Amino acid sequence: MQLPLFPLPNVVLFPGVYLPLHIFEPRYRAMVVDALDGDRLIGMVLLRPGFEEDYEGRPPVFDVGCAGVITHHERLQDGRFNIVLQGTERFRIRGEDHSRPYRVGNVDSLAESVSTQPLEVRSIRQRLESLVTVLVEKHRGELSIPPSMSDVDVIHALAQYLELAPLEKQAILEMDSLLSRASALADLLEMHSLAHGGMGGMH
Repeated sequence: MQLPLFPLPNVVLFPGVYLPLHIFEPRYRAMVVDALDGDRLIGMVLLRPGFEEDYEGRPPVFDVGCAGVITHHERLQDGRFNIVLQGTERFRIRGEDHSRPYRVGNVDSLAESVSTQPLEVRSIRQRLESLVTVLVEKHRGELSIPPSMSDVDVIHALAQYLELAPLEKQAILEMDSLLSRASALADLLEMHSLAHGGMGGMH
């Protein structure tokens, strides 16, 4: 299928998670207008390092991204937009269509490997919650994760909102099961905690 691509240097979207965006470049304003007239889907992709030299063109991006549906939008008087995306599913780019001012990918949906180990996922979720609680308390913050939130939503929300490097988030996004994503995220948090005596918490 075809999907408009919105490449950014520091944003990785995960399925189920909400992402507010301010759209100001003319090519991406056109993308939002077209998306609102169609299926409201936009594909978020991460720019590869070194993109600065060709930002106005089509610098290389990582092949795996996450589609998002526009759940809210506000068109400002000067043509800019404030939008909110909700992540839907991961995809892999096979090629690009260069017929429009913004980038359009020919993409394949990436199926989730259904976890046959829900108890392991739940155990890692609990490990993540305790790690994050300690990190947040070090910075005198508070974090409450509702028990009613599903394991998949908790893991993806932490992966998106914690202050991890974009390349670390990208590596987690590319993993093909929730269990591997959760485990990698917990390992990263432990590593950051040991290396830096804590992280910056959540945005």
